[in-house]
Amino acid sequence: MPVGADIIEALRMELRRGTLILAVLGALREERYGYTLRSALAGQGVEIDEGALYPMLRRLETQGLLTSEWREDAKRQKRFYQLSNDGAAALKHLTDEWRAMNGAIEKILKETGR
Repeated sequence: MPVGADIIEALRMELRRGTLILAVLGALREERYGYTLRSALAGQGVEIDEGALYPMLRRLETQGLLTSEWREDAKRQKRFYQLSNDGAAALKHLTDEWRAMNGAIEKILKETGR
């Protein structure tokens, strides 16, 4: 019995959740505000919708992984985000974990011919 499109979509979204956090932390090694962050991610092939991005940014800041400040830019107040020291340490640990998992999964998929 073929897997339904709704199941595939749910699994795809679950897979993306953690990887989006890693992408956001990596992109915020450089200070950015929301729109430029979304654009930078999209330019690298990582699409994220505003409804997911802004709650994630607030959560990561609450966890101490980001810092932010409101500043005027082009005559508008914008909130600029950047990794905190704890965020940089978390990014290193998550990157190491990502690389190890990615390598292991690649081996598994190669062995199974997928």
